[in-house]
Amino acid sequence: MPDCKYCDPEYQKARSELENELFFANSDAHPVNPGHMKIIPKRHVDSLCELTDQEVIALRDLLVMVKGHIDQQHHPDGYNIGYNEGPEAGQTVFHLHIHVIPRYKGDVRDPSGGIRTIIPERGNPYKYPK
Repeated sequence: MPDCKYCDPEYQKARSELENELFFANSDAHPVNPGHMKIIPKRHVDSLCELTDQEVIALRDLLVMVKGHIDQQHHPDGYNIGYNEGPEAGQTVFHLHIHVIPRYKGDVRDPSGGIRTIIPERGNPYKYPK
């Protein structure tokens, strides 16, 4: 895709901290927490569902490498791993990228519900019953 920075081989080469044949990973420019990284396919795709079987395996392999790298550098207590698909989900760069966000004890008052708390009043059914 011509206007996609993630598709640009020069961007991939300059920003890659870890990589394999099909994906590269780099530190997020606006980290949520120390160690926050993104995993990005070298081929342009918008959605996780567009990945080939080979790419899914390569993604998993690089995720293991990224998590090991973050573990060594930052020693987090947990992780949130995910991506935004579509504008209503918050996607602003329309090239798939998976966020690997390290979590630390005390980084939020109450982490219960995790990714489900994107819509806070719906995130924890024990805290916010219907």
